[in-house]
Amino acid sequence: MPIVAGIDCSTQSTKVVLCEADSGQVLAERSAPHPEGTEVDPEAWWHALQTATAGLGGQGWPRDLAAVAVGGQQHGLVALDEAGEVVRPALLWNDVRSAEAASALVRELGGPAAWAHAVGSVPVASFTVTKLRWLAEHEPERARRVASVLLPHDWVSWRLTGQGEPATDRGDASGTGYWSPRTGAYRGDVVELAFGRLPALPRVLAPNAVAGEHRDGAVVAAGTGDNMAAALGLGTGPGDVVVSIGTSGTVFAVHDAPTEDASGIVAGFADASGRFLPLVCTLNAARVLEGAARTLGVDLATLDRLALDAAPGAGGLVLLPYLDGERTPNLPDASGVLAGLRLANLRPELLARAAVEGVLCGLADGLDALRAHGVPVERVLLVGGGSRSAAVQAVAPVILGAPVVVPQPAEYVARGAARQAAWALLGTADPPAWPLEHAGVRDPDSAAGAAIRAQYAEVREGAIRGLLTPGGPGA
Repeated sequence: MPIVAGIDCSTQSTKVVLCEADSGQVLAERSAPHPEGTEVDPEAWWHALQTATAGLGGQGWPRDLAAVAVGGQQHGLVALDEAGEVVRPALLWNDVRSAEAASALVRELGGPAAWAHAVGSVPVASFTVTKLRWLAEHEPERARRVASVLLPHDWVSWRLTGQGEPATDRGDASGTGYWSPRTGAYRGDVVELAFGRLPALPRVLAPNAVAGEHRDGAVVAAGTGDNMAAALGLGTGPGDVVVSIGTSGTVFAVHDAPTEDASGIVAGFADASGRFLPLVCTLNAARVLEGAARTLGVDLATLDRLALDAAPGAGGLVLLPYLDGERTPNLPDASGVLAGLRLANLRPELLARAAVEGVLCGLADGLDALRAHGVPVERVLLVGGGSRSAAVQAVAPVILGAPVVVPQPAEYVARGAARQAAWALLGTADPPAWPLEHAGVRDPDSAAGAAIRAQYAEVREGAIRGLLTPGGPGA
């Protein structure tokens, strides 16, 4: 039975899984951490990959490895010079220094609607195109050295193939802000608008294509972005929406048609199967729960117990969790708000409940945005580190307003990359069918959810008005 590997090069770590190509059965998995921060030397990813693969089969990669693919954090800017050397540490998706550049680019191309039509999304600070503008404006000497631009997954795949011709896929390319899911082509004019010239960009491969060969003979598949890989690893089908609670919060679904949202809420990405992946992203997710636990002086398990002891609505306490600014809505300078405080509700269990409800209300707004663009929502697949919280699992169907399935904990980005590797290896028209195990379905309580979301919306709108008012907190 052929063995395939999937790599998840995420913000925080590199994870590697080995799977049987036909069944998807996981044979082994390893991980290694990345440095903290919003910029990092890509060599740290390569070092983490070497560490993570150490011991797999005794000598790093197993000798009978047949194929490998990479699922990488989206949007990051990896700039290379003519010799293929990294020009500066990679700017990651969660680096917001290019917020002003994003605003300027939106104006210069003709506004949000023009961007949505051009590339399917309205760029914010996370997008690669905005980081190119920031680099050109703030580090012109480095910018002059740039010969080619890659994404994190492109760079790791390029290293795996012995630094041949760089390649990417349509899923990850759709997160740059200069590749169009609708036309399937780069917008060189957009790159020139941002950077002043057009550096070399990687060729865009079909989802089941081969990017090259590893030095040990294994096929290196096209790879993709992390959200696209997760959708592939979960076997997402029509009517399924993935809600992921990790470093960021994401809401996305595989869809048959491209989306163009001039509001910028829905990013109109491509997926890793040849279709499309409308996606909403929030900056604040699992770390909000970690911060609440730290504030209360408890661990996450105790935070769960506290939240489950509290009634829905947290006694009127509302946490607007914009602790690191926010991407959806696009408020990079925002801060969090704890509203509705009274002596009667200033209690640990209500603060814990408000933290859980605040995170989920932000994600529910994303779910509504997908519905507004014709994406069917028949069930929610709840994944990510935050999904392992008992309180999150209990509250999610109430606030999300749809049946919730919690798949068994697994490294779904790495699993999706492995499935893509198997697809490229087997050469089939469709990816191999890998079964998904889950822990049952939780049904929604729409009445309770509507009340919670209404009080959250009131706080959210008040905070946004304050941020946008001259002289307000965000001025």
